[in-house]
Amino acid sequence: MRVSWPKFLVLVVMSCVGIAASSVVFYLYELLHTGLPYCTSSQKLFGFITVDCNAVLSSPYNNVFGINLDLLAIIYFIVNIVLVCVYAFGPNNLFSKAFKILFGWRFIGLLIVPYLMTVEFVVLKTICIYCTIMHVVILVDFGVITYFFFWGGNDEADEGDEQAMDELPQPRVQNGMVEHSQSTY
Repeated sequence: MRVSWPKFLVLVVMSCVGIAASSVVFYLYELLHTGLPYCTSSQKLFGFITVDCNAVLSSPYNNVFGINLDLLAIIYFIVNIVLVCVYAFGPNNLFSKAFKILFGWRFIGLLIVPYLMTVEFVVLKTICIYCTIMHVVILVDFGVITYFFFWGGNDEADEGDEQAMDELPQPRVQNGMVEHSQSTY
């Protein structure tokens, strides 16, 4: 396994929270056509924002090219989990590709969140609690993967560096002098 179990679990749990939030919305609102629990409040946040999932979900902004955003969110989070598993457990020839795709995939999610938040806060002046959960998960998830893989120490990188060092040509000592082979440079 290329990442420690705690890191793996954090990466997967974040996506599971996103799947849960998007699945509740898709199942209850889109398939059963019922209201969502805890999603309507008469109180205003910041003096002008209301909490009303129905207003957000029934808006024309809830579809992209005719595809429901909650369905796209479910797919997004499932792809996250698949990429994390390929990165952690997949064959060596897919490892670096999976990491690059995973980072890029999560970066795409990061780019979409400001648009969705602008629609909710500025255009509609109402938020959906479940959408907000998904936004937070995407933002935190990107922060977590960025930290883990760039500043938090990649577990496999340490082992891979040691293995790579073992495969380098070793210097020879002859007559008290260190000689390096030309392929080293």
